[in-house]
Amino acid sequence: MGCSGVTAWRRLRDWTEAGVWPRLHEALLTELRAAGLLDMDDAAIDASHVRALKGGFTPDLRQSTVPARAASTTSSS
Repeated sequence: MGCSGVTAWRRLRDWTEAGVWPRLHEALLTELRAAGLLDMDDAAIDASHVRALKGGFTPDLRQSTVPARAASTTSSS
């Protein structure tokens, strides 16, 4: 059957606060390593979460492709 949305959110919050997800992740990695199914050659790191210790790459600033808002026709006086 499942559970109500409120119960699901409460469990998610409680498990997150209890540190369940990092432990579950580590347990999964351990099982995969033991079974010889973890190939780190295929791993990738999301660079948006990795701090650039030496400043990192600064992309060129691009002009927005979103059109500017039209001036308001409502009088402000």
